[in-house]
Amino acid sequence: MKFSEIIEKIGDNASKNSLIVNKELNPDIYGVASIDEANKGNISYVEGAKFAPFVNKTNATALILPNNETLQAQASDRGIVWIAAKEPRLMFAQVLAIFYQPWQPAPEIHPTAIIHPTAKIGTDVHIAAHVVIQPNVEIGDNVCIHPNVVIYPDAKIGDRTILHANCTIHERAQIGKDCTIHSGAVIGAEGFGFVPTATGWLKMQQSGCTILEDNVEVGCNSAIDRPALGETRICKSTIIDNLVQVGHGCKIGSGCALAGQVGLAGGVEVGNRVILGGQTGVANEVKIGDGAIAAAKAGILGNVEPGEVVCGSPSMPHKQYLKVSVLLRRLPEIYQTIKQLQKIRE
Repeated sequence: MKFSEIIEKIGDNASKNSLIVNKELNPDIYGVASIDEANKGNISYVEGAKFAPFVNKTNATALILPNNETLQAQASDRGIVWIAAKEPRLMFAQVLAIFYQPWQPAPEIHPTAIIHPTAKIGTDVHIAAHVVIQPNVEIGDNVCIHPNVVIYPDAKIGDRTILHANCTIHERAQIGKDCTIHSGAVIGAEGFGFVPTATGWLKMQQSGCTILEDNVEVGCNSAIDRPALGETRICKSTIIDNLVQVGHGCKIGSGCALAGQVGLAGGVEVGNRVILGGQTGVANEVKIGDGAIAAAKAGILGNVEPGEVVCGSPSMPHKQYLKVSVLLRRLPEIYQTIKQLQKIRE
């Protein structure tokens, strides 16, 4: 594929990035690669000036560059065709989609699948080997269900959603359109609801449901629990990494990102466009405002204001955390000073 064809294919999306294009060359492009592993015929990308050494070493034929004249001149001097954009990584993702599309099995129902007669199955659906679909389930059009998926009664799966192998969708769960549930994920299982009694723990039945709105992605081996009453809700276009725990009754807003091993206790409310770094833990009933960010391993015990950046465990505002970190590094020195002052007093 010619370089100019790639630019044409990303078309409207490219124009929104305020493109600058080196049009002097128009080589054939055969694939994509990281800049340090690229070979002749590959297109790659650079995000900033710190990657300048790679521009001088790469074997890539074409590059997506930031609006940096120095990097552009380096590429031109080496005979590398380039295209520049405000968000090179975003454009590279668009180019990657031209060269690679995930495998899509043909619509069919495998003879080993067990489908209850009350289930409603849409058109052009793929149901793979050993799938179990229980009573009153509704499956939309163009849904793809990979092997060994189990869907409990009264669940609903929206159009074009993909359920990867060995995931489980529990009773009354609702999954919207264009969602992706990865292998081993469990949607709508019983929340961790127990009442202490004089003789032990009494299990509280979890009669609620879990709802995933459109375009939600849930990573491998993540769990999103249903509550005793009401709903657990993940709003549209939120992405959840592997090994994430979302407790019963949580509400996560739209456009959020939860990295691996995040854990939300019951009743947490997360606003829109929130980012939670890996291994962040959030305590019961905490509210996190729109646009907030938690650094990795943050331990959030209280509410977080909209737009706030928090770090540490227990978490604190980022600027305060930086000051505390400086003091932590000086603790041995401070300790020695205190010991000397104590000796003087004695």
